Amino acid sequence: MLRRVAMASCVGTTVEWYDFFVYATAAALVFNKLFFPQFDPLVGSLVALGTYAAGFIARPVGGLVFGYVGDRLGRKKALVTTLLIVGIATFVIGLMPTYAAIGLAAPIILICIRMLHGFGIGGEQGNAILIVCEHAPAEKRGFYGSLVQIGAPAGFIIPLGLFALLTATMTDDVFLDWGWRLPFLVSILLIGIGLYIRVNLSESPLFASAHQHKGPRPSMVAMLTKHTRGILLGWGAKLCESSIFSIYAVMISAYAVNRGIPKSLMTTAILIAIVIEVVTLPLFGALSDRIGRRTVYMLGSVMTILLAFPVFGLVYYDVRGLIWLGLVGALAVGHAAMYAPQAAFFAELFPTSVRATGVAIVQQFGALIGTIFGFGAGWLLQVGNGTPWLLAGFVAFTGVVTTVSVFLMYESAPRHATASAVAFH
Repeated sequence: MLRRVAMASCVGTTVEWYDFFVYATAAALVFNKLFFPQFDPLVGSLVALGTYAAGFIARPVGGLVFGYVGDRLGRKKALVTTLLIVGIATFVIGLMPTYAAIGLAAPIILICIRMLHGFGIGGEQGNAILIVCEHAPAEKRGFYGSLVQIGAPAGFIIPLGLFALLTATMTDDVFLDWGWRLPFLVSILLIGIGLYIRVNLSESPLFASAHQHKGPRPSMVAMLTKHTRGILLGWGAKLCESSIFSIYAVMISAYAVNRGIPKSLMTTAILIAIVIEVVTLPLFGALSDRIGRRTVYMLGSVMTILLAFPVFGLVYYDVRGLIWLGLVGALAVGHAAMYAPQAAFFAELFPTSVRATGVAIVQQFGALIGTIFGFGAGWLLQVGNGTPWLLAGFVAFTGVVTTVSVFLMYESAPRHATASAVAFH
């Protein structure tokens, strides 16, 4: 059952992140032309990408709602519901009329659907982590928790591959007419697969035990008051991880293209790094079981600090043969070493009765803060007159904040847990 739960959570999370990121890819390629044609091309592209960012705003709301559902009704019910929300919303985009057909209603509906994406993903992530971590044996919780995290990079890769295939095999007119809809319509098949897997999961044994022996449940205010330290440090731990993914997976490509580096080269380099990250995530997850969550997490944040200026330097000085290697270090090592132990680390901050809510607060509000900081830091390129050093300094700064935050957190891996860590029961 543990292997089935781990595989189901990995597949289900991949499906939901696919739905989340397929929108981002389409926003960069076609939405400015189909839903925001009243703007000039550059402004239309920015507005389209702005609707992508809207999904991050809705994530904390979904996290709180489905954190409550997960703690009161069960992790499994929350996961089935979020999969339906995100999947159906994605499928509907594939059927939507464009601005040419229904005018201003088209972009308004698109933004509303994007908010549903964020709402569903916000509720899904914490519960997917918990149903695995609460099934896993204590000594392997880091490894099994990291399998859930594979869904994000895998969900990022698949839509990129699909859109690359479609643009390579279709004319621009055909792609703009109906080809762009196919990756959205395909989601209905993925929903069916993910739903079948999740419906056949067993509920978390820790939740089932806690639910059977109901006691007074703490209020939200009481929970926040009791776990204030863990939540604040968790946000600090999340800052670097969520910021650098936005910067290295999205922003650095735009900067490189502006400096004359082919977009295809940057896309290939980013894909190589993310594919390798799919492999390194479970390795770092397993390592966190052996040497501790904090040690592995700080390895990632320190690596981020050390690589910030070299990675941007490779782009600035146009060292094309090594850009991919810099991104592998930044994403497949730096980011992965933080993201892999994060599932178990954050789950171990809270007791079972409030764990889904607690993890949602740390994960989703932390992701919102990190994403706003990450995308907002793009203006540093303009302040630096086109040089990347201020932005690289920002990346290093987030690494310092995360390193200090993680250092101040209690070690929770069973082999190395400190006396102050919350008992996982």
